Amino acid sequence: MKPSKVPGGFNMNNLMKQAQKMQQDMARLQEELENREYTASSGGGTVTATVCGKQLKSLDIKPEAVDPEDVEMLCDLVLAAVNEALAQAEETTSREMGKLTGGMPGMPF
Repeated sequence: MKPSKVPGGFNMNNLMKQAQKMQQDMARLQEELENREYTASSGGGTVTATVCGKQLKSLDIKPEAVDPEDVEMLCDLVLAAVNEALAQAEETTSREMGKLTGGMPGMPF
């Protein structure tokens, strides 16, 4: 049986195999990236946040960051650390998936 070809001389079977492999590779990479931890700190290291996937895994607040007269500053430090860790996770995911897909249009990353 002769392999089917699409216009331009592409072998449809090979194209399907490549697409399936890319899909499997993407699923594996996505799982790996979702289990990877990212850590960021703010306030000169007084607040440190660690995220795994899209969830906050741990939060460390040093005693010197706690000022009962300025709770708003502590909240800002926590938000900055958490958001930076989440941004690192998102940027790494986009970069790694982009390597896998080669920036193909229509791909989710």
